[in-house]
Amino acid sequence: MSELESVLLADAAAVEPDGEGRYVVHLSGHFTVFDYPNGGYLQCVMASAALAAASDAGAPHLHATAVTTNFISAPVVGPALLRTEVRRVGRGVSFVHVALLQEGVVTTEALVTVGTLSETSRKRYQSSLAPEIAPLENCVELPAHEAMSIHHSVELRCDPQGLQWWNGDVGAGELQLWLKLTDGGGPWSPWSLLFATDVLPPATLPLGSTGWVPTLQLTSYVRRIPASDWLRARQWCVVVADGLVDERCELFDETGELVAVSSQLAMVRFGQN
Repeated sequence: MSELESVLLADAAAVEPDGEGRYVVHLSGHFTVFDYPNGGYLQCVMASAALAAASDAGAPHLHATAVTTNFISAPVVGPALLRTEVRRVGRGVSFVHVALLQEGVVTTEALVTVGTLSETSRKRYQSSLAPEIAPLENCVELPAHEAMSIHHSVELRCDPQGLQWWNGDVGAGELQLWLKLTDGGGPWSPWSLLFATDVLPPATLPLGSTGWVPTLQLTSYVRRIPASDWLRARQWCVVVADGLVDERCELFDETGELVAVSSQLAMVRFGQN
């Protein structure tokens, strides 16, 4: 990892134009899990390219509101090319397909929905409620795992009563944490929420899994502009079977509003496997 490489998420996921519909990026070593670029970080990269392509096509939209990403093979830290195809430009939303290539091979592809979130959302219905986590001052910070450089850019706090899994005890497949972006680039934004939806430790850890849980497919929705620096996060396993986990994540700001959700299918291993 270069000492000169920026640790700001906004810089690490920035793209530069390289011809019509093409962009280049240097995938950062500061946003990796076991030395491979993290899925949420890659979604920010894909969203950056999609927003640039949509803007070039005349779309007025400011935010990536939905990103569905397939991780075909694991990209590596270093230069990459992004090919974009604007599928439709509309007044309310536009759609952009993005493919990330290294050495001419597509490693990651996404369909990105871009729109503009309102500063004052008018909510008609919400069934999900923010998790009841102990106050921040009563929570303890999770140490950054040496194999997860992504956790050097966020602060994670957990109720001490819910930390048994960190010490290897087996429990329920669910995590409830406080989450703050600490890369120095400012508070959470709709764009950086794409990173937040995949930055938590795997919810399979309390079930006794290893920390290597590579994502096959990740879908993230950004529903609201966050109104606080700290987010309350709930991440849980829906089903774990046949070496795969269906995992969900919900993020709430301190006003209790649901700001982002994600669903992913990932491979998972347990010690006895």
